[in-house]
Order: sequence, then structure tokens, then C-alpha cells
Amino acid sequence: MKVDVKKLLIGGSILSLSAMVLGACGSSSDDTDTSTAGDTETSTKVEGDIKLWVDTEHIDALQGQVDKFEEEYPDVTVTVAVGSSADAKADVSKDPEQAADVFMMPHDQVGQMAEAGLIYPIGEKQAETIKDTNVEAAVDAVTWQDKIYGYPYGVESQVLYYNTSTLSEDDVKTWEGLTSAGVIGTNFAEDGANYIFGPLFMSNGNVLYGDDGEDINGTNFNNEAGIEVMQWIADQKDNAGVLQASESALSDLQSGKSDAFLSGPWSKNDVEKALGDNMGVAAYPTIDFGSGAQQMKAFLGVKLYAVNQQTQAPLAAMALAEYLSNQETQEIEFTENGVVPSNKDAQSSDAVTSDAVAKAVMEMSDTDHSVVMPKLPEMVSFWPPMDALINDTYKGQIKADDFQDKLDKFVSDISKVSE
Repeated sequence: MKVDVKKLLIGGSILSLSAMVLGACGSSSDDTDTSTAGDTETSTKVEGDIKLWVDTEHIDALQGQVDKFEEEYPDVTVTVAVGSSADAKADVSKDPEQAADVFMMPHDQVGQMAEAGLIYPIGEKQAETIKDTNVEAAVDAVTWQDKIYGYPYGVESQVLYYNTSTLSEDDVKTWEGLTSAGVIGTNFAEDGANYIFGPLFMSNGNVLYGDDGEDINGTNFNNEAGIEVMQWIADQKDNAGVLQASESALSDLQSGKSDAFLSGPWSKNDVEKALGDNMGVAAYPTIDFGSGAQQMKAFLGVKLYAVNQQTQAPLAAMALAEYLSNQETQEIEFTENGVVPSNKDAQSSDAVTSDAVAKAVMEMSDTDHSVVMPKLPEMVSFWPPMDALINDTYKGQIKADDFQDKLDKFVSDISKVSE
């Protein structure tokens, strides 16, 4: 069945189709199930040849699950190919009809791809399963304008890695304690500071694109709390416990030049090599911006599978996406690739709860420690000016008298798409 996006968009029929085709996706492979859309009874046989795009490092872990899926759905053939989840929007939009039926992607592209008609909204049955089985932050991340558009399979946040021979658990509970007892190597002055320190503004009570991350005019960084954050960033230049480091952060940690750095689960193996038994992991510390201690927050990312809206086998594609995001597959992904599960039961498994990095990421995934990265298409306009704001403030190129004007301009600039 080939889906014509233009026809489906007329009269909201795309939602009717989704409700119709998704009814059977969470069921077994019984191919005689039927579902009703309006007054029409429609066959929901799960069949077809579908293509799956996954990042290279996931192929070995997922192949066994794909084989099991094909056993459960004998009328479906899955071809696994390498794709780049980070480039999902660009790769799918080049030629949606030739793109994979199911593909990995990061949640912050959901809004752009939904608006472009590239991914399916998920029907009620599977949506309820996603809500019931995954942590709240993951559900929020795959939701766009009150509809779920993806199947989450992992959560990702930065954590604090530190050397336990120089820093204690109490030291790393506060930024002040951390930078008094040791040195953190981190990036305020180069590209990429936006991802690490952009959430400081939310740490101090502000919001980015509103409370739900979907309000184009909902950013309020240009207030007193935002000015406090700017001053705090400027003060870090003279903080002896802060070492400017980007590419050198890991080597500085290994050499003893620094005692801590902020990174994600992707750095776990490298930090273990650098610190050995002295590797410590913790959630972010608190920070006092001038009005009392606030929990330092990070951006939370969610990994998900999405279904191409141009797929010719929507039932098979949606069944596969659900299968590859179930508890069993998430546990395999954690064991093989270190992906921290979004599934609540998988998070409770012994393997996950006994892993220090996973525990820290799960703590960071609550609303007190992180903010789900907004999915608004205008988010592409956030990154360059945020880098400039942090870099120039840290370097002393933006003076205190100019903080308000710079924040006013920033809030205005990020309300427009500038691709």
C-alpha cells in the first residue's frame, strides 16, 4: 500500500489512517485481525518488504532481534542497512519514497519531520503502550502537538565524571565544592558550549520555547534570572577550579591536569581507561547563581525509531518499530551498546541499576536535573547565538552593562528558523 501524503493531509484523514493501521501493530502475528476506521472494516495483515536504517554500531546487537521479528511475522522481510540517526531528517527528506521504512533518529528532529509530513503519528493503541512502559521524559520527547510520533528506546544525558582520588562524593554535590577541591575541565569558550551550558538558563528558573518546548515566543531568558546566569558565566573565567578544555578534556583528566569533566555515557569506556578504579560518576551538582542553590540541568536527549510516512507497508513498519523498542531489545542495546533504556522495566533490571553511569543518567533524566531538548523547528536557530552568548561572555567580550541587550536580541533571534 503506497501512502500519498498530500491526499492523506486532506480532511485530517492521516490520523484516521494511523488509527486504522496501528490497531494490530502491538498484537501477535495473527494475520486475520481486522480494525475499523469509520464504518469500513479493513484487513490488518502484517506483511511486506521493509528497510531498516540503523547506526553502524547497532547492527550486530539488533540483527538477532530482527531475525526473531521475522519469525513472529513470517510475511515480513526486513533489510537492515546503515543509516545515520543524526542525519535522519536530511536523509529521509531527500527522497522519502526511497528512504527506509523504519529508522533511528534523535527526538529533537520530531517537530521538523512531523511538520514536513515525513513521519507517522502513532495510533491510540501503540501510543498508550508507549505511555505506560516508558519514563515520562521519553514520552514527552516523542510527543509533538499532543500526538506521539516515535518509539523511544533510550535516554541520553550528560553526567559528571570525576577522579575519586582527588574529589569526594560531597565535593561534587555543588559547583562551588567541586571547583574549590579540584579542577573541572570543560568548554565555555569554543563551539559546543551551547549544548553543555545552554541549560544553565533553565537551571535558574527560565524556560526555552515555553514550558512544553513548543511555544515559539515562549523563551524568557532576558530577565533578571538570565542576567544572573550571564554574570556567573563571566565569573568562571577567574575561577581557579575551571579549566577551559574542549578536545583536550579527556586527556587533561588522564594526565591529572583536571579532576572532572562533563560528558555523556558515550565517554564511559574512555574515562575508565583514563581513571581506572578511580572513576567516579554523579549527576550534575547544584549551582548558586546569586539567589541560592539551584540544580544544574542538562539537555535530555531521547533515541527513537520513527516510521516513514511514505512506507508501502505501514503495518509491518510500525510492528517492527514497536518490536525494536520493546523491553527485551532495550536491554540488549544496553548490554551491547550502553544505551540507557527508556523502558521503565528495563531501567529496573539488575544490569542497569548496578551500572554507575546508567544510574547517573537515569537520575539526570528526571525533571529536576534535565530539560527535554525542544522539538520545535526553530530550535535550529538556538545553537549559533547560544554559542556566541556563552563564548563571548566567558571571554569578557560582553560586559555586564550589555547583558540585557544581548539577551533581548538572543530571545528575538531564536524565534525564527535560520537554516
